[in-house]
Amino acid sequence: MKRFDPRIVFGFMLIVGGGLALAQALGYLNNASDFFWGGLFLAAGLTFLTLLFGGHWWSAFPGFTLAALGALILLPDSLDEIGGAIFLGGIALSFWYVYFTDRADRWWAVIPAGVLTALSVMIVATQQFEEYGGLIFLGGIGLAFFIVYFTNRAERWWALIPAGVLITLAGMTVAADRFGEFQSAGFFFFGLAITFLLVALLAGMKWAYWPAFALGVMGVLGIASLLDLANYLWAVVLMAAGGFVLFRYFTNR
Repeated sequence: MKRFDPRIVFGFMLIVGGGLALAQALGYLNNASDFFWGGLFLAAGLTFLTLLFGGHWWSAFPGFTLAALGALILLPDSLDEIGGAIFLGGIALSFWYVYFTDRADRWWAVIPAGVLTALSVMIVATQQFEEYGGLIFLGGIGLAFFIVYFTNRAERWWALIPAGVLITLAGMTVAADRFGEFQSAGFFFFGLAITFLLVALLAGMKWAYWPAFALGVMGVLGIASLLDLANYLWAVVLMAAGGFVLFRYFTNR
């Protein structure tokens, strides 16, 4: 069988490029170079994607990236605002493919996949809901770490901590606009308390109960200030602490 000669592809590209240039010169087509380069990148991406059928998982990276770049170039001017989302979403697809084709060994691909997906969704969503950009971005990355945890709950319990912190920060981007600084800090501490409580309950890490309790108290005090109960709670906490000190003193004598 005769070996494939790359000059065939090169010659075909020259013919197509010349045809597009002629169409533009005759006034039948505008932006012929965009069609040429967009089609070229798209075709190159599809060529790499065909290698996936042979088990070459690495080809997902150039395949989806080049295809997304081609789609970005061919995108009409009316959709330019979501061009970044299409490009980042294409790269995210490559990481999702790598993960789902071998979830046991390639769990790491979830993290860049989640980051790029969150960025892509944020670009689209902020066209209508600009104030929720931080919520979508940080929350999306937090969900990616939750997926990492569920890939191996025994070994990757640590993923619960960045997941909880990022989702808490995502909520803070909304709470900061609606409540005062002290109340927002209360939500932050309360979110961290829930994070460590999950570490204790789901991962069996007993030490996590202590930071969960301390952060929970600070969070409750901050949230309670919304109801003007903070002063009462502080008084109760101080009295309880004083009573505990006196109890320990008299019982140890």
